Amino acid sequence: MTTIQSKNFIGYTLSAEGEKHFKAYAPASDSFLPESFQCATAGEVNRTMELAESAFDSYSQVPAAERAAFLIAITEEILALGDQLLERASQETGLPISRLQGERARTVNQLTQFAELLREGSWVEASIDTALPDRTPVPKPDIRKMLVPIGPVIVFGSSNFPFAYSVAGVDTAPALAAGNPVVVKAHPAHPGVSDLTAQAVVRAAERTGMPEGTFAMLYDDGFEVGTALVKHPATKAVGFTGSYKGGMALFRLAQEREEPIPVFAEMGSVNPIVVLPDYLKNNAEQLGKTLAGSVSLGAGQFCTNPGLVFITKTEGLEVFQRAYKTEILNTPSATMLTAGICKNYNRLRTEALEQPEVSALAISDIHSEGQNQAEASIALVSGQNFIANPKLHEEVFGPFSLLIVCENTDELYEAVAHLKGQLTATLIAEEAEVVHYPKIVRQLAKISGRFIMNGVPTGVEVCPSIHHGGPFPATADSKFTSVGRHSILRFVRPQSFQNWPDALLPDELKNSNPLDIFRLVDNVQTREAIK
Repeated sequence: MTTIQSKNFIGYTLSAEGEKHFKAYAPASDSFLPESFQCATAGEVNRTMELAESAFDSYSQVPAAERAAFLIAITEEILALGDQLLERASQETGLPISRLQGERARTVNQLTQFAELLREGSWVEASIDTALPDRTPVPKPDIRKMLVPIGPVIVFGSSNFPFAYSVAGVDTAPALAAGNPVVVKAHPAHPGVSDLTAQAVVRAAERTGMPEGTFAMLYDDGFEVGTALVKHPATKAVGFTGSYKGGMALFRLAQEREEPIPVFAEMGSVNPIVVLPDYLKNNAEQLGKTLAGSVSLGAGQFCTNPGLVFITKTEGLEVFQRAYKTEILNTPSATMLTAGICKNYNRLRTEALEQPEVSALAISDIHSEGQNQAEASIALVSGQNFIANPKLHEEVFGPFSLLIVCENTDELYEAVAHLKGQLTATLIAEEAEVVHYPKIVRQLAKISGRFIMNGVPTGVEVCPSIHHGGPFPATADSKFTSVGRHSILRFVRPQSFQNWPDALLPDELKNSNPLDIFRLVDNVQTREAIK
């Protein structure tokens, strides 16, 4: 059994210099767990960042194969924590063990994929243009380019994913893989889980000989530590998953610095689903059941929860609504992650239902035991009233969805055209009817990062082809994904080397190609050495 330390992790040492502390909350029992977690002081923040800045000089030069071994060691240490990690996560989040087992597997898989990426090596996008000294009227120099790490990265843990978007999750894994030290600001909703995971990362770093300062984690249940970390001059990038308000606050802090830095913020989404007439006519009942399952999955606490469903007054509508309603009524309430999230869900749901011409189609009739229970709910509004009321376009974080019933597909297009950027958009349609609605298809594609057909948005596959991001305000920068191998591109920058002697170049750019990676040499993709 690993003892929870409750202190700040600064390099390979524990630190607890401050007087402010907080306790972990167990949402299902509405109680606090025994440990007191020490909030970091200004002095500890400075010491952490100075150590991270110093570590960058050496960690950025650690060979890719050794960084890969470090990532694999993290997976081994996480798995070695066994049931203790899962049980603590369930206590702090109210999430079932089965869900947490899947999330832990996803986290381990993600780290493993980055280790494989490092071992293969071609991700650095090496490009070489050899010299042409006899070219006239001006000789061509030898120019070689690759991606290089940027420096210390601040990662903010997310409340709804204690593993996958937290201490060793979607921001930490690619930042470490790229060669950057990482400082995690632990989320106060699951500090014990964060503590255990941080210990796993530190043990892995020590086992594999990583420079001290490669990883750190600090606690705070307020905003002071996070603000100080973003403003610190050693910080070079920020990873964040959370609310629009929180993401934009960090973005503004980063832009106000003497040296502005990127904030890769995922800030929420209503993930619209559009149902076309032929599909509705042929699949009404099953569609109602499928959408209800997606809306209520995990108490609706996913950034990909389908918050808006657009449909038209066509054949199948009554059957669909009846099935949709029945499934929601029979969905048990579920524990939300924190008392604050539950309170906010109930407030936002009430505000939505109190809007003009909005009615409740169904609210769950089955109440589970325990505190902070959220009832699955769906509301109903017309297309014109949706268009006229921007309040209805906003996210309600939890098991809630708004069904927008439009007079026809022209009104449906107008309603969708009022939406801003989203992580996902979904088209539910028969293949043959899609060609008749090009404007709707183009609009959904324009506002989404992941465009789904005949599925539900909940569930994010960790693979090279996934794009988990989207146009603003879903994310701060739509060019990047926070999931999959390409998420590493957030934490690197291109650098060219001109006329450097071969012996002094990085291995990725040397003539002999000692790493045997794919490179673009004089505009030809090859793994061959340069003769």
